[in-house]
Formats: sequence, structure tokens, C-alpha cells
Amino acid sequence: MEYLKNNSFILKSAIFATGFAGIVAEYVLSTLATYFIGNSVFQWTMIVSLMLFCMGLGSRLSKRFTKNLIRNFLLLELALSLIVAFSSVLVYTLAAVSSYYDAVIYFLSMLVGLLIGLEIPLVVRINKEYEDLKTNISSILEKDYYGSLLGGVFFAFIGLPILGLTYTPFILGFINFFVACLVFYRFKGKMIKNQLKSMLAMISIVLITLIMGMSFTDTIITWGEQKKYKDKIVYSTQSKYQKIVLTEWKDEHWLYLNGNLQFCSIDEEMYHEPLVHPIMQLHPNPQKILILGGGDGCAVRELLKYPSVDKIDMVDLDPNMTELGKKSPILININEGSMNSEKLKIYNKDAYVHLEQDNQSFYDVIIIDLPDPRSVELGRLYSHEFYTLCKRKLRPHGLIITQSGSPYFATKAFQCIDLTMQSAGFTTVPMHNQIISMGEWGWIIGTKNKDVSKEKFKQKLRNLQFSSVSTKWINKEAMLLITSFGKKDFFNIGTNKVEVNKIQNPVLYQYYLKGNWDLY
Repeated sequence: MEYLKNNSFILKSAIFATGFAGIVAEYVLSTLATYFIGNSVFQWTMIVSLMLFCMGLGSRLSKRFTKNLIRNFLLLELALSLIVAFSSVLVYTLAAVSSYYDAVIYFLSMLVGLLIGLEIPLVVRINKEYEDLKTNISSILEKDYYGSLLGGVFFAFIGLPILGLTYTPFILGFINFFVACLVFYRFKGKMIKNQLKSMLAMISIVLITLIMGMSFTDTIITWGEQKKYKDKIVYSTQSKYQKIVLTEWKDEHWLYLNGNLQFCSIDEEMYHEPLVHPIMQLHPNPQKILILGGGDGCAVRELLKYPSVDKIDMVDLDPNMTELGKKSPILININEGSMNSEKLKIYNKDAYVHLEQDNQSFYDVIIIDLPDPRSVELGRLYSHEFYTLCKRKLRPHGLIITQSGSPYFATKAFQCIDLTMQSAGFTTVPMHNQIISMGEWGWIIGTKNKDVSKEKFKQKLRNLQFSSVSTKWINKEAMLLITSFGKKDFFNIGTNKVEVNKIQNPVLYQYYLKGNWDLY
């Protein structure tokens, strides 16, 4: 009886391990899809759904396997070990040389689901020799679900933030490989001699392939990633939240988050000076400032030019980004060491959650320098509810400004942000500027003071002089230009066709994704 229990335990351990590896493989592919294609909610939804569908398809096909169940299970495990191990390498390589990497990501997710769907019924059928039907099915499925839970925890806390997309797939590959070895060792007595020899040969080949792949994966992925950028990569890391890349050409640098340009050192003043100086010049005595995002430190650099500033609170979700702003010689040279200022306090939290939880801090100025609203979760940080929270955090006559994407490439998204801020009770004025590296870009500036009309607010902006602060680009003439959009609706999109972005009605990210990005 002990022999039977041990065999059953080995089979259930194998299912636990493959449940772990299978779900993490899908998370890896979902993350790759988000990184290369965008729209995280859509990618995760589609890839996980395709995986589950193919698991069902695999389960249906498994009834065609009537002989050599153990051998077939071993072949499935060895196939899974290679597929999941080389998933990142394959996607990065194809992304560098082809435009069909998106189809490959979906195909891999379906293939992994199919193989997992095949192997679970096989294990149930093998295990029927050792347990009755009721116990057999419930225990096999139980172990698979438990493995999936552990896989999710592993991916969230170890796989993505520590091992990254380079080595996590190979860890999964080796898990499947060791499962195959364990099952082979335990059940080799049930296989004929020719099967034993061929299986040993396959196990040896897979092991050599995995070791060689793991040895060269970093080089291959670095090459594939470099092809994604036109300039030399000098820093790259996958944090828990995003892919952070710094590139270099001559003495200039570019910062990318998830493949999207955040700034270029050649012209970043043309972005950060309009973000900071108009709002600071409008306030008579700005002392306490809140920055949401801005972990590169460039906005803080501009704020520190004002002697009246006593305290700057920064809320940026990613500690990897703020640490880079503090310690990277490249960013320190650009932000002039602002991230190490004694006036700055950093909170590595979600901006929405921070505003909800903080009931003690109030600010003269709020500066929002967050990534574009290209997903539902980012769109939440441009919502009516979010701007309402910001308004509560502002002192009387407080001011707010947010980067708002491009009024040209994403016109409806730009207008939606403006309309949404107005719905939260702000009087707003849109601004825009032609930034060399980013194209036509925009901001929405708002005041909490209801007594100030839109026209009066705009005139105040146009009268700013900037004589009291050192700037490289912005001046009075610039303010006349960046607050002017012309009298005609050049893009032929009326605000009556744009809705307010709310958490329960997240329209903004759809406006953003349907913009004219092909022209960018």
C-alpha cells in the first residue's frame, strides 16, 4: 500500500508543479504582450482566456490517447519545459526582426494551455490505479489549483521583480523538466526497453538545450531589446511594475517606460518647464508641493528653483524608478541631484490610494507627471474621482496641472482630460508645445478658485514674465504660443462628442488608443 501511496503522491506533486509553471508561463506571456503590444487589461484578458479555452480543448483531445499514458505524459512535460523556457527569447527575437511577434505570443499561450489540458486527464487516468474515482479527481484538481496559486505569488513577488522576463521562463522550464525526470524515475518500470532508451535520449537533449539556452538568454534578449531602440541601451531593468530603459547617443540620453518615451535630455526642458513654471508663477507663495509621478527628478529640479518651497511630496509607484533618479549618474546629471534634496519626501505608493489614505497633508500646488492613460488602470489616475481627490488636497486658491498626452496624436483623450478636470470643479486652460523628441504635447492647468473665469485665467498665464526664475526655454512669448490653439476646431472634434472619464465609465483609455498614433 505504501508503494501505491508514493506513486500517487508523485503524480499529484507533478500536477502541483505543472500547475505552478503553467500559470506563471501565461503571466509571462501576458506581461510580454503588454510590453510589446500595449493595453494591459485587454492582453491579460485575452491571453488567460485563450489559455483556459485551449485547456478545455486539450482535455477533449486527451481521450485520443489510449496507450503509453506515462510516456505521453513525459513527452508533454518535456515539450512544456522547452516552450515555456524559450518563450521570452522567441518573442524578443521575433520583435527584433519581424512584426508578427504578437501572433506568436497568442500562439504560445494557446499551446501552453493545450498541453496543460492534455496532461491533467492523463494524470487522472494514470492515478486511477492508486485511488478511487472520487478521491482521484478531487485530489488531482486540488493540487493543480494550489500550484496555480503559488505560481501567482511567485510571479508577483519573485519572478517579475527579481528574476525578470529573462530568467523566470527558464525557471519554469526546469520545473517541468524535473517533473519529467521524477515521473520517469518512478514509473520507468512500466515502460518497455525501447521506450526507456528513447526517453533517456530525449531527457538528455532537453537538459542540454535548457542549459545552453539559459547561458545565452541574457545575450539574446539584450540583442532583441536593443533592436527595439535606435540608440545604445546603457541601463535596463524589469521592475515589479514596468520595464525601465535608458539609452544613449553621444552625450544625450532617453528614458523609456514599457517602451514609451518619457523624456530626451536634448529637449526635456521643453516638457518640464511648462509643467512646472507656469503653475508656480501663478501662485503667490507656493510652499508645499505634491508631485504625482515624476520619479526621474526633472520636475523636482525645476521646483527647487523657488526659495518659497518648503516641502515637496512625491508619490511614485515604482521604487526602482525613484532609486534610479537618486543614484543613476546619468539621471543625477540631468536632474541636478534633485532627488536627494532634503525638501523632498518620496512615497512609493499608488497615487490614487495615497490621496484616499492621506487625511493630513494639503498643498498649494499639485503637479501630475504620470504616464499616458493607455490602459484602464492608468486611466483611473485621470478620472473625475481622482481629480476630486486632488481638489480636496489643495488649499484655498490652490492650483493643479497634469500632463495630458498629445492634443494632435490623441485629440479626444486630451479633450477628455480637460472636460474631466472641469467636472471635478476646476477652471481649466489647456496648453501645448512642440517638443522635438515627442511631437505636439499638452498639459491642462486648473485652479480651484471658482471666481476666476477661463478667459481671466488664460490672460494671467499669458502675462507671466519668469524674470524671477532661471529657465532655458520658457518665457512670456512662449506662454502666448502654448496657450493658443487657434479659433477653429482644427481636429474637427467637438467636446459634445467627448464624455467625462469616470471609474465606472473608463472612456479615456479608449480615446487614447484610438488616436492618430500611426502618424507619430
